[in-house]
Amino acid sequence: MKNLIIISTIGLLSFSMVACNQSNKSTSGNADKDTTAAKTTFPAEPQSKSGVDPKTTVSVKEMVENYLQLKNALTKDNSNDAATAGKALSDGFAKLDQSVLTPAQKKSYTDIADDAKEMAEHIGISAGKLPHQREHFDMLSKDMVDLVKLFGAGQPLFVDHCPMYNNKKGADWLSETKEIKNPYMGANMSTCGAIKEELK
Repeated sequence: MKNLIIISTIGLLSFSMVACNQSNKSTSGNADKDTTAAKTTFPAEPQSKSGVDPKTTVSVKEMVENYLQLKNALTKDNSNDAATAGKALSDGFAKLDQSVLTPAQKKSYTDIADDAKEMAEHIGISAGKLPHQREHFDMLSKDMVDLVKLFGAGQPLFVDHCPMYNNKKGADWLSETKEIKNPYMGANMSTCGAIKEELK
């Protein structure tokens, strides 16, 4: 009976790995065709999205940079760096000057920021607890996608999707490159995922 359970478990794990690798093959072909995308550098001055105050653009760009540092730390299983970036991101949400926002922008920003700030704070105080940080990163990423869609990011970004995270419920994240580096699976399955959307 033990052997049957072990064989079933190994078979299930193998299937999971194959499923993720299959989704990688569909995107890796595209990545091979355009190898310059990962090396692209973006202008130092953020470009304002139409109808967005330049001060807001600068603040959002800084928040996106902190988010990307957080994402990159999680891809390397570096909980301490993730905590540092989480604290910086939380501070960024608190510092954004809402006086320059239109009433519609302010309402949308408040809806996003209330939740995102809390998620970033949790990540910031959870050094050494990677699974807990990743749970909050999942929710934070949804808010960051909404933030970028609202104000822009001053650079192209990709919405990537991991089909395996959270018992195969999946999760999204923002990335600055076409190359998949999975913050939910870390070093174990770093290339698991696919590009879902490009934000410009």
